[in-house]
Amino acid sequence: MRADRIFAYGAAAGLIADLLFGDPRRGHPVAAFGRAAAGAERRLWRDHRGWGALHTLVCAGSATGAAALAARAARNRPAAAVALTAAATWSVVGGTSLGREARAIGRALAAGDIESARERLPHLCGRDPQSLDGQQIARAVVESVAENTSDAVVGALVWGALGGVPGLVAFRAVNTLDAMVGHKSPRYRRYGWASARLDDVAGWPAARLTAVLAVAAGGRPREAVRAWRADADRHPSPNAGPVEASFAGALGVRLGGTLAYGGRVEHRPVLNGEAGRDVRVTDIERAARLSRRVSVLALVVCAAGRSAMGRRVG
Repeated sequence: MRADRIFAYGAAAGLIADLLFGDPRRGHPVAAFGRAAAGAERRLWRDHRGWGALHTLVCAGSATGAAALAARAARNRPAAAVALTAAATWSVVGGTSLGREARAIGRALAAGDIESARERLPHLCGRDPQSLDGQQIARAVVESVAENTSDAVVGALVWGALGGVPGLVAFRAVNTLDAMVGHKSPRYRRYGWASARLDDVAGWPAARLTAVLAVAAGGRPREAVRAWRADADRHPSPNAGPVEASFAGALGVRLGGTLAYGGRVEHRPVLNGEAGRDVRVTDIERAARLSRRVSVLALVVCAAGRSAMGRRVG
């Protein structure tokens, strides 16, 4: 069986498993990787970029190398290769859990239970929930759904199409390291620099693809394109900017503005400020549905791209 078909069948099966079951309840490989990375950090941490780069190399390199060995062992057995791709895809994508958490917060807000919404918000993002009111929580959820659609689903599929199982695992490893140490805090400003920069590079193609698919799937293509072109470059993140701006235009809402992370206040530009309105609780469900549509389209595009690459190489 050709490699492009192995990826297409395996990735589709992995996304279906994610749709049916969500993240694995126990023994999640990403959680295991996180524990190993935390252990490596305890031994390697120095307030120095070089040591942080070594941490990134050791952790991401080990995970990618193990995935490459597994893929090599299955390469002459198509059924095993498809099963391995499916298992890897299910392990590294998180679209269903993303939607579930977003909807749970939306239900709490709709019921007027803002304390429950604040308790659940850290499952999606690192903002200080105690400083947010209901409307600000809803905005934070929509922004997190947009950004994590790229990070938790599309990015993995893009790198899976490019590199197979090692690509899937490498992207998730890099993205996880960025979430762990890629902060601009005193502890990680230098140590996490390599992880943050590598995540920016790895996430660049997925962010643009996510923005394109949000334009196509959002029902407001002109508004999404206008917001993307006008506001994406104003966002401090080179990858979150296009994604959040296109989602804002597609949903007809305003994103961005003032937010707080662990006591640190940031004043970010407003995205889609002229044409959008304030985020409402009902927009959480709309964002979750848009995220699902983008994820399905990403699978189609990545499988087609892998097939095109295979034909060209052949």
